[in-house]
Amino acid sequence: MTNIGAGEIVYELRKRIQQVQNELNEIGSTSEIPELITSANLIRSNEYLSKSNEKKTELLEAYEQYSHALEELLSSVFEIQEDLKEIVKEQSSMIADSKPKKTKTKAKSKK
Repeated sequence: MTNIGAGEIVYELRKRIQQVQNELNEIGSTSEIPELITSANLIRSNEYLSKSNEKKTELLEAYEQYSHALEELLSSVFEIQEDLKEIVKEQSSMIADSKPKKTKTKAKSKK
């Protein structure tokens, strides 16, 4: 009915997302190297863009897996909700069936 390990998967994916975001932030920016000549700046800029693009792609993949895991978890929650609704309906009908039914009795006339 439900995935027991879904919470662990979501937690691990969230850790991966944070790690990739930190790595992306560590790459920095090309504006931090103004002392280099134009061609060196272009080379570094290209390296920066390559690394940045790689990390952003990795980040997108992690978010895709994370959202998929969350969708599975949410689906499980909805399944549980439906099961609980059915249980409540069954219990309500059982309670209704177990109550003694009152019947109208006509008062007998005393002779």
